Amino acid sequence: MGTLTYDSTLAADFDDRTLAHLQVVIGAKLRRNEAFFFSWKDDSAIGNGRSVIWVHPSIPISFKFFGSRPPALNREWIDEMLLSANTPSGLQITAEPTSAPATNGES
Repeated sequence: MGTLTYDSTLAADFDDRTLAHLQVVIGAKLRRNEAFFFSWKDDSAIGNGRSVIWVHPSIPISFKFFGSRPPALNREWIDEMLLSANTPSGLQITAEPTSAPATNGES
């Protein structure tokens, strides 16, 4: 289980595979100086709610992975999440598609 830390005040846990894909998607948006909403369903341990943050290039963000090896990336999943990040509701974590082959490294 990895952790996304936003503005040194919010920490959210995601499995390493999901977090690796989020890193690519968020990094792509921030490289273009694009701000966007990012929302996710909270774990049942903290109430089964939903969290939303406004991701902006001027706000620090970090990704801490539990495992030492980067997971293979699914380009189709990255594309799906990038499409959602470009909508008014913002980036949503979708179920990983199984039809695309995984690749190593950043896409």
